[in-house]
Amino acid sequence: MAKFPTVASLKTVDKFRDRLRELNLSIDAEDEILAGESSPLAKGIETKCGQVGNRFAILPMEGWDGTTDGKPTDLTIRRWKNFGASGAKLIWGGEAVAVRPDGRANPNQLMIGGDSPDDLRMLHETLRKAHVEAAGSDDDLVVGLQLTHSGRFARPNRKDTLESLVAYRHPLLDKRSAAEEAYRVVTDDQLRELVQDFVRAAVVAEKAGFQFVDVKHCHGYFGHELLSGYDRDGDYGGSFENRTRFLREIVEGINSKTNLQIGVRISIFDFSPFRPGEDRIGAPEGDSDYRFAFGGSGDGKIDYDEPMKLMELFQQLGIELVCTTAGSPYYNPHIQRPATFPPSDGYLPPEDPLAGVDRQIEATAKLKADFPDLVFVGSGYTYLQDWLANVGQHVVRSGKADLIGLGRMVLSYPELPIDVLRDGAMTRKKICRTFSDCTTAPRNGMVSGCYPLDEFYKSRPERKQLVELKKQMS
Repeated sequence: MAKFPTVASLKTVDKFRDRLRELNLSIDAEDEILAGESSPLAKGIETKCGQVGNRFAILPMEGWDGTTDGKPTDLTIRRWKNFGASGAKLIWGGEAVAVRPDGRANPNQLMIGGDSPDDLRMLHETLRKAHVEAAGSDDDLVVGLQLTHSGRFARPNRKDTLESLVAYRHPLLDKRSAAEEAYRVVTDDQLRELVQDFVRAAVVAEKAGFQFVDVKHCHGYFGHELLSGYDRDGDYGGSFENRTRFLREIVEGINSKTNLQIGVRISIFDFSPFRPGEDRIGAPEGDSDYRFAFGGSGDGKIDYDEPMKLMELFQQLGIELVCTTAGSPYYNPHIQRPATFPPSDGYLPPEDPLAGVDRQIEATAKLKADFPDLVFVGSGYTYLQDWLANVGQHVVRSGKADLIGLGRMVLSYPELPIDVLRDGAMTRKKICRTFSDCTTAPRNGMVSGCYPLDEFYKSRPERKQLVELKKQMS
């Protein structure tokens, strides 16, 4: 158990605010959740993709539940139905889809292949149908597809075996695999081939009806790792221009082959990798000289210089949609998805998770203030739990972000946007409490889902496996 007060114990908005003040955080929360047109979260926003009908976005949520040849299963379809039925008017990516076989984060990740246009079109249409049934119309619904190569964290053939494609050798992360040969440093020629794989995948996404693609640059996956390739030689490393060449060439290729809009989910800052320390509390593995954090430093401070330059590049490239996140779920998850309870391979939070939420909100607000023409989707809100909508209203009303992104929360409570906008209330028993079972399950070879709160996953045999696993952890 973490040493910090849980959000669930803060029973009133005043007590929640008291805790924020105690921590000296910038988060603020409005007194009540507003329903209907009076809510800032109900107001539409115009984008290059068209009108987005409200200020809720569904972030990419994977289930590790596709087939071994990269196709969706009934579990995948169920999740996409829930995305549509949520009532959120921006679906950011649905889930990460690998652009080629060696880019899969697990052997059951969706993948672009020969039948992909039909498979993805089916998922897209399933989502839209569920949205119409729940919300009445999909005229103001915008749906994108996230394209990825998992790079250092690729496990395309076995869930327990890394087969990494890395931008450079990393002095700390390389040690996390016993197999030295697991790490293959990609050549410049191989990178040019990978650019074309992303372009071909975008062509498939357009055929399947998606309105934009996300060229994923977050969480330590390949695009993100390239941004920190300061010591990499060749055309794709060293200078900022070289480290962003991969993105620029993908955008150029997509623009030449499709009419799609392009978004980027980006870890706008990063810190040193963390390890379980004393009493299993997370401790930084790197020292103050750690130099592999794009937008960050070894001493845990955000450096906005290059993230700002990246936003300028987005504008030059015509990229309007930006989904902000931070760090990586693999090596510093407390800054990426703040939680009270760690997954089985994680560590206890070294700070009150509310501080992690605040860090992401304020970093996004700084970028939004300097780049008002970009459309920013914020992340990290799930840990706010009962007060998510109260904080979300303030964030949107004050212009700190354009849309509130829902990740883990949508696994336990997909109807949250509709409930908030229609009723001005949330159903407490459905609120995600960040137990991290949705992460512990896939880290141990099981499909992902909300085993504590979703009755569907409660009834699956994996639930018993998780209970036993957590007993061993305690």
